[in-house]
Amino acid sequence: MSDIDTTPSTPDTAPTSRARDSLRKPAFWNFGGLFFFYFAIWQLAFTFLSRWLETEAGMSHGNIGLLNSVMAFTAFCLQPFYGFIQDKLGFRKNLFAFVVLVGAMMGPFFAFVFTPIVEVNQVLGAVVGGIFLSLTLNAGVGIVETFNERNARANGFEYGHVRLFGSVAGATASLVGGFIWASNPDNIWWAGTFSALVLGVLLFVARTPKPGEPGYAAVTGDAGGTRTKVTLATVKELLTNRSFVGFMVLMFGTAALYDVFDQQFPNYFAQFVTGGIDPQVLFSRVVFVQILAEALVMIATPFLINRIGAKNGLLLFGLVLVVRVLGSAFFTSTEMLIVWRLLAAIEMPLMLISVMKYLTRMFDVRISATAYMLGFNMAKQIGIVVFSWAFGAAYDSIGFGHSYIVMGIVVVAVTLVASFLMRDDRRYALADGSAPEAVPAR
Repeated sequence: MSDIDTTPSTPDTAPTSRARDSLRKPAFWNFGGLFFFYFAIWQLAFTFLSRWLETEAGMSHGNIGLLNSVMAFTAFCLQPFYGFIQDKLGFRKNLFAFVVLVGAMMGPFFAFVFTPIVEVNQVLGAVVGGIFLSLTLNAGVGIVETFNERNARANGFEYGHVRLFGSVAGATASLVGGFIWASNPDNIWWAGTFSALVLGVLLFVARTPKPGEPGYAAVTGDAGGTRTKVTLATVKELLTNRSFVGFMVLMFGTAALYDVFDQQFPNYFAQFVTGGIDPQVLFSRVVFVQILAEALVMIATPFLINRIGAKNGLLLFGLVLVVRVLGSAFFTSTEMLIVWRLLAAIEMPLMLISVMKYLTRMFDVRISATAYMLGFNMAKQIGIVVFSWAFGAAYDSIGFGHSYIVMGIVVVAVTLVASFLMRDDRRYALADGSAPEAVPAR
């Protein structure tokens, strides 16, 4: 669709000038569109999934937690293969196309496959539904993020700025999804199918760098070079790196619990809504405001992370998560629960931008997909597997409030451990905050 920018960005480029230049590049809007329609699917699913499973499918909180655990476990099993394959593919679109194809089947799956299975056996339904959803969501998101991050570097624009299209999509999907839910909750999944079809068109027309073009350095370390092969030795080197281990610990206990906390929060929120309004409709509007604010925060976050460092950005993300979880446990009026939900507008940009900058600064960019899959996605999915079912059962046995207190303590503990293991990344960043040339893990 668009030509690859052949003018590499220079370290002394002013951030605001670089942002303005991005807006003039057709590729910026093309890859922004990929983020928009993928995260429209993501937001429709995760905003309404738990409530739909409870009210429409009749599943218990424990089995809803099981479904989320299966999603995470499926993603965990797929990450090594996804990372290896994507690093082999480089800029090719094959895996991304598979994610799109599964997303396009979302409407038919819930209409004709999932509901009949749940009517027979909820546990079986949780397993089948978790595997299916993971192919597009928990496992698929790593493909989307790493593919677009590489293309952002290839075209010379900030990943965080093109990623804000995903936040705009989340806000839009939450608002529109509220109206869809009010008319017919089952149509949420058909809206996901529609978004996947548009996503497929945008992926088809997107142009990526070819060997010999300057932008190809985003995957090889030089324009015409060869990519680093992902071997057991490569993985071992990463897994024995102190900073990488600390990063994995942090993702296990913060990024995972960010998702686990949000999985059934709509059901908790609904307990405190008064005034006769549909709790799910009100929640969808709150999420709309939260993600709209998230998009605005996303614009400024790259500049903040360039100044304070990606490690400090990740620790700040953990701190905000603790405040949100414990606040939801102790201050439970409708108004205060809305405030705690709106804090997610700060959390998500801090996590996303810091993760990408830490990985590309501290580890070899030629294996960035593998580093992302192992360090972020696999560690996160292990955490979700462990915590989703455990906290799902805890909600039934000790209640949401007490479960949130335990969750907050876990976040504090892993953040402290990770802060001692992870090394500061600021010494390795270029003046404009981008990654240096491909080098072995620090």
